[in-house]
Amino acid sequence: MLVLLILHLVAALLAPLLVRRWGPRACLLLALAPAATAGWAVAHTGAVRHGGAVVETYPWIPQLRFDLALRVTTLSWLMLLLVGGVGALVLVYSARYFPPGSVGLARFAAVLVAFAGAMLGLVVADDLLLLYVFWELTTVFSYLLIGHSTERRASRWAAAQALTVTTLGGLAMLVGFLLLGHHAGSYRWSAVAAAPLPGGGYLATAVLLILTGALAKSAVFPFNAWLPVAMAAPTPVSAYLHAAAMVKAGIFLIGLLGPTLAPAGPWRPVTVVAGLVTLVGGGWAALRQCDLKLLLAYGTVSQLGLLAVAFGAGTPAAALAGVALLTAHALFKAALFLVVGILDHATGTRDLRDLSGVGRAAPLLAAVAALAAASMAGVPPLLGFVAKEGVLAAFTDRPWVLVALVAGSALTVGYSIRFLWGAFGTRPGVRDTVLDRPPAAMLLPPALLAVAGLAAGLAAGWVGGLLQPYAELFGPVEEHLALWHGPTVALGLSALVLAGGVLLHLARGPLAPALARLRSPVGGNQGYEWVTHRFDRLAIEVTGVTQRGSLPQYLGTVLLVLVFVPGGAMVATAPWRVGLAPWDNPTQLVVCVVIAVAAVLAVGTRRRLTAMLLVGVTGYGTAMMFVLYGAPDLALTQFLVETATIAVFVLVLRRLPERFSARPLRRSRWLRRGIGVAAGLVMAGLALTAAGARRAPSISAAFPDLAVAQGYGRNVVNVTLVDIRAWDTMGEISVLVVTATGVASLIFERSRTGPRPRRPRPAVPRPGRTVWLRGGQTLHERRRSIVFEVVTRLIFHTVLIFSLFLLFSGHNAPGGGFSGGLVAGLALTLRYLAGGRYELAEAAPVGAGVVLGTGLAVSVGSGVLGLMLSGAVLQSVKVDLWLPLVGHFYLVTSLVFDVGVYLVVVGLVLDILRSLGAEVDRHVEAAGESGRGLTVRREGPGA
Repeated sequence: MLVLLILHLVAALLAPLLVRRWGPRACLLLALAPAATAGWAVAHTGAVRHGGAVVETYPWIPQLRFDLALRVTTLSWLMLLLVGGVGALVLVYSARYFPPGSVGLARFAAVLVAFAGAMLGLVVADDLLLLYVFWELTTVFSYLLIGHSTERRASRWAAAQALTVTTLGGLAMLVGFLLLGHHAGSYRWSAVAAAPLPGGGYLATAVLLILTGALAKSAVFPFNAWLPVAMAAPTPVSAYLHAAAMVKAGIFLIGLLGPTLAPAGPWRPVTVVAGLVTLVGGGWAALRQCDLKLLLAYGTVSQLGLLAVAFGAGTPAAALAGVALLTAHALFKAALFLVVGILDHATGTRDLRDLSGVGRAAPLLAAVAALAAASMAGVPPLLGFVAKEGVLAAFTDRPWVLVALVAGSALTVGYSIRFLWGAFGTRPGVRDTVLDRPPAAMLLPPALLAVAGLAAGLAAGWVGGLLQPYAELFGPVEEHLALWHGPTVALGLSALVLAGGVLLHLARGPLAPALARLRSPVGGNQGYEWVTHRFDRLAIEVTGVTQRGSLPQYLGTVLLVLVFVPGGAMVATAPWRVGLAPWDNPTQLVVCVVIAVAAVLAVGTRRRLTAMLLVGVTGYGTAMMFVLYGAPDLALTQFLVETATIAVFVLVLRRLPERFSARPLRRSRWLRRGIGVAAGLVMAGLALTAAGARRAPSISAAFPDLAVAQGYGRNVVNVTLVDIRAWDTMGEISVLVVTATGVASLIFERSRTGPRPRRPRPAVPRPGRTVWLRGGQTLHERRRSIVFEVVTRLIFHTVLIFSLFLLFSGHNAPGGGFSGGLVAGLALTLRYLAGGRYELAEAAPVGAGVVLGTGLAVSVGSGVLGLMLSGAVLQSVKVDLWLPLVGHFYLVTSLVFDVGVYLVVVGLVLDILRSLGAEVDRHVEAAGESGRGLTVRREGPGA
């Protein structure tokens, strides 16, 4: 099974290349992937024929006890046949349905194969959480398939509606899975089903949530509106997703969980009532449709309601009839959708009012449609008749359910005749439709599906024997599938259904006014639009109230919630009552006083630059606390980060007013100060609470020994970053790359990968005049500082060498890639501040994006290196070396990871300098702004 999943993944990845090379004919090759699924199911028929199971388990996340648990029993075996067989035929059909050069065909083929793989994973998943993963994958892929024609608003709307409804249902189902798994003690469904489940409200809640997801996926009331709208999708999508695959997922889930959850209180009432409403409502709506595809869509909704009733009843007879109906529906409805696609291709319309005489012009196509429609109507000897008779027989002891089933089935017969009459009949006053003979490649798939429905009906006993192990999960099976049971009540009801459907069609004229008037006062689509519109209005109102564009208001709200919620809980429980020492060293008190005074002064100052410097003092004071507590690595990093932050603030403050605005008023100032003091006290209390709440030994106690034994380094902090918790660091540098990209994207108005700014040709320097910085000559004299340029020229390379020293020594001494990258970034900042943006281009003649991407690639590559040398990703490996004049030494592969961190940090600083610094300078030059020392004068020709 895992091989089949991988096969679908590979086929989906290769699909765009194959379509570009061979066009629509590539679908023939891609059909081999779902065909392999059907072939696998056929090959394993013997293993599941007598109630057995095929099981595969692959370890995935052992810490969470989450494995790739795959299991095939009778129901999932049947779904594999349908998903694989119908999927392969739809792809064969698509090879002729789409003309060469069709827009989006490569994407369509890839997504359809990926959807088939997701459905495969859904039906074989034994773990509820794994099932949910595949469930949501089918939702995403169906969204892409329904919205295939992106240029049409109807397609986009239909895709969004299907995504919204099924995703919300899926989220409810996930909560139900979590409740059920926690309740049962396992998320492995085979284990849950094997143990008795205690009842009660907890289980009832889980059942209702799971049924919400299942009914939403299968378009059962009250979630039935999205399926007819989804007919905006191409016909192959409708034939596969809305007949054989996606809409069957919810029914499959009801069938899978039914043997265990059917006794739960809400299971039977919800499924049976919702199914009956859907059966009758969908059938009545189908009788009103003139678009053949919409007629089939509402018919699909109706049949899904019938399936929900059969699977939700929780009896052996209903379950056996349900799996037979599941098979029949996939065969006849997929065939009919494909027939409509052929008609649409050949005639250019699906409106039955414009079609006439098609049956005479295309008799073979009409015969295929008649065979499939007869199965839908329940005409013997087709499988549809066998299944529907079984459903009627299963409910002979429930009169009110039986009445609704007979009425809904009669409506099914009525719209089946309407489909055949509208598509292939001859109507007076309408010119005969001219059409070419359908291509054999398009006619073969629906013909095979229709004939399969006939063959399965004739072999009903043999088919019933294959499907019976599923029904036996509910109890002993007394009634078996058969084409002839003798003169029974169910047979009489089947005849009544057929007669009632014929009468409905014959009375279509007199019934027309009733069909037009008798409908729901609010349609499902209208209800969806009303609900979404109300949510949009609510979002606008809430946004208008809460999002006022005031950063102090946002911060104040966040801090008040912090003070009242966790702070209130902390005050109520007083967990900080532990013995405390005011300080270990009097110097710590001095540093704390400095930090506190700087923070208070920063709140009261009116100048932005002063406030920034005072905030910097608090940062440097924090670094001093690290020094006093014996954490040189943290102190070094804090010093460097604070310095880099001050440099960034200086770049930003150039474009802001010198002073803060006159607001806030005095009263609001005291309010904000109060909020700040309260938040500080709460954070101090939370820190004390966290420090005193530990009961188990700290995991960090083992880090010093691990750093030497496995990381081959004595600097515990650096080894933790690049080895023990390397995955965390990988995520953090990925965030840094995204942050740098976001900052640059907000500021740059042109490509970040374009050529670096060319330095204007300077005037010819005077004889004997030394040029300290080449870019400095482009600055206005008021911005130049010869002392600054000289100092920068003298120390720049030394600082870079020092950054490399920190990089290479960080494994055993304070330093590392992050600290070294910050030092190198500060060196570049120095060059920019001394010589401007052209000097920055001289210092770093490479794009920031290249540096960032290279750093991330190097870090990821180090994981591959560890995998090759040790068999584990990001595992450090010690490599012993010897060089003349140096002697024996060793390198650790985590150094490569640290080099990547170094490059990412350098790239981040370079990106900030280019965006907040050089790019802002360019804007200033272009606007011709002057004052405050910002004017840039270009010397040389034309200056």
